[in-house]
Parts: sequence; structure tokens; C-alpha cells
Amino acid sequence: METREILDKVANGEMTPEEAELQLKMKPFVDLGFAKPDLHRGIRQGVPEVIFGEGKTPEQIDMITKSLLDGGVKTVIITRLSEEKAAALTAEIKYYKEARIGAAGIIPAPDAKGTIVVATGGTSDLPVAEEAAVTAELLGNKVSRVYDVGVSGLHRLLAHKEELMSAGVIIAVAGMEGALASVIGGLVDCPVIAVPTSVGYGASFEGLTALLSMLNSCASGVTVVNIDNGFGAGYSASMINHIGG
Repeated sequence: METREILDKVANGEMTPEEAELQLKMKPFVDLGFAKPDLHRGIRQGVPEVIFGEGKTPEQIDMITKSLLDGGVKTVIITRLSEEKAAALTAEIKYYKEARIGAAGIIPAPDAKGTIVVATGGTSDLPVAEEAAVTAELLGNKVSRVYDVGVSGLHRLLAHKEELMSAGVIIAVAGMEGALASVIGGLVDCPVIAVPTSVGYGASFEGLTALLSMLNSCASGVTVVNIDNGFGAGYSASMINHIGG
């Protein structure tokens, strides 16, 4: 239950001050022993705590998910969730296989005005791109996907010029030499979030080459997240897309 909802219930006589006090005392976090789910994060940051599924057991994910839902979180996002682990959960979730994301609770409708475009250099970048796209959708954004438009066939990207130029934010996901972000950054007037991926041959150094290339982009509107961090890109894009919304 959100703080405002608790206060409204007290004002309407639906909850006593003592009951409200107890609810508010329990709000900051829940101590599960192995984890302390943060119930105030949505109030502080605008987005509730997201569960990082990697390294957690299905039982731990179930308990954290339940505590967040019981604490008033409307949509619980679980990232880096394998298909096997998702199948072992008792919590009712919607599973996005390519993105490796699970969502419990309400799947929100878009509430931001702009569109986030997610573009990839190649098909091999799809898992990271889908992590970004699904994250943005679950945070209430309209998302358009422009996949396999890398610089080795620039005409493929240019065929989507209108879509790119009308975007509120663009997430450019690419491995190899990571040039896609610079090319897009030179075409559009909106923020571009670059995501280097670990896709590439030996000297790509598991994404380090793309990361350094994107960090040294000559396009001024490009910012960069960590290698394979689709979630971080989708989250940041959502924050930008909701400004003034």
C-alpha cells in the first residue's frame, strides 16, 4: 500500500491512526534474513526495486517477489531470469524468454508521451536489446524495435530515418566495433543511450572494444552503459522519456 493511500484511508476513516502507524513502520524495507527488499524505492526514485535473478534461487525470488507485492508494489520486474528458474517459481509471472525477464503483478500501459526506439547492429544483439525493450515497456513506455540495422549495411538503418528522428530516446545496441551508436547519434536530436554487447570475434575482448568505441563517440548526444547492460539502458531511457510527462 502506498503512503498516500494509507493517508487517504486515515482521512476517510477506513483506517485508524494506529493501523496507519504500523503500516508506515513496515514500509521502509522487509527483513527476510537473506535479503531486505526496499519498499520505499518507488517513493524515492519513482521506480520500485527490481530483482536481479542471477545468483538467486527460485525460493528466494519467490519470497522477495511476494514481499514487494505485499508491500504495495504494482509491478515486480525480475531480470536475468533463466527459463528453468522461471518455470520453478510459484509466483505467477509473465516470462519474456528472449529478454530473460519475468514480471509479476500488473503489466502497465504506456504512460509516457514519447517513444523509445531500440536499435541493434545485428541479430546476435537481440537478447540485450530485448532486455532493454522489455524493461522500458514494463516501466510504462511505448517501444519501437529496429533490429539488424548495423553499419555494414547502412541503407537498412536509413530506411528507418523517420522512425529514428521522431523518437524521444534511442537505445543503440551493438557489438563488434560498436559504430552504430555514433551513426545514430549523428542523425537525431534526441538522447542516444549506447549499449556495447559482448558479441564479436577474439579482439572484441568480450565487448570491451565496442565499449571503448562508444565512449569515444564523436556524436555529442551519446551516453554509454556497461557491456550487455540492457536493463540499465531501458531504465535510463524510461527516466528520460517520462520527463515532463
